[in-house]
Amino acid sequence: MIRRRGWIWIAPGFLAALALSSGIAGAADKTKVDHATKRVERGAKQIGQGKVGPGFKEMFTGIGHTIVEGAKFSGENIKEFFAGTSQRYR
Repeated sequence: MIRRRGWIWIAPGFLAALALSSGIAGAADKTKVDHATKRVERGAKQIGQGKVGPGFKEMFTGIGHTIVEGAKFSGENIKEFFAGTSQRYR
């Protein structure tokens, strides 16, 4: 049961990292998101090299940071979007 709950958090984190790294996000400053995505990649490479413990730690830390920074980034984009539309209709 506990293992199943872990996968519930892994899938959205991986999808967020994938979406943000593929350019779906807007054109605002996304260096923090890119940095967090690189941590996921570094962790995955460490796992591939046989360093499973440190690799998982780096990868899951990167996933967590990607989710947090991606949410901040998305919030800023949404705020900018609605600021632009509200000025247009005034």
